[in-house]
Amino acid sequence: MIHVIDNQHAAENRPLLQSMFADRKRLFVDLFGWDVPVIDGKYEIDQFDNEHTIYLIVADDEGGHAASIRLFPSTQPHMLGTLFPHLCPFGVPVDAGTWESSRLCLPQRHGAARRRNLRNLLFSAMVDVALERGVERYTGVIPDSFRKDVLAMGWQAEPLGPAVHIPGGPIGAFLIHIHPDTGERLSWTGVYSTATDQVAA
Repeated sequence: MIHVIDNQHAAENRPLLQSMFADRKRLFVDLFGWDVPVIDGKYEIDQFDNEHTIYLIVADDEGGHAASIRLFPSTQPHMLGTLFPHLCPFGVPVDAGTWESSRLCLPQRHGAARRRNLRNLLFSAMVDVALERGVERYTGVIPDSFRKDVLAMGWQAEPLGPAVHIPGGPIGAFLIHIHPDTGERLSWTGVYSTATDQVAA
């Protein structure tokens, strides 16, 4: 089940979001060693977790966080535009139809096969949400090795600049175009599933 959460302040959304923020801290801070804000010693929450954010969250059987990704409008100060504009030598794409995807959280406890399935569920939901809400493009910043995979999944996608080396390894920015046939194109490579149930919150 994919939860599409627009309002992180609603009381009914807090338990699932707290579970997500805790998993993000365990993955990005404890495992990957990222230097990012941690709240109360257990929640990874930064300046882009705010009232403009949309979260796509896969819930487990107990209603807790299993996997997630964050979507954010490029018309607001966002990660690519404020922290990594140097990754885009021709400029950061910014308009009402362009949203940033970030914080893909696939906890290690699931194992490789399950993480791949969860990733595909989230990418399928990204396409569905984009088509429902008029999102025409997604941008993002990810490790360059993963960027190569993302660019080859079947959707219309392109790099926004060369890979740049940082202490944790090379990273790069990407742009994904969303069209009515994007889901079908992703299904050719086994990424997209039409069986994704969504719950809006």
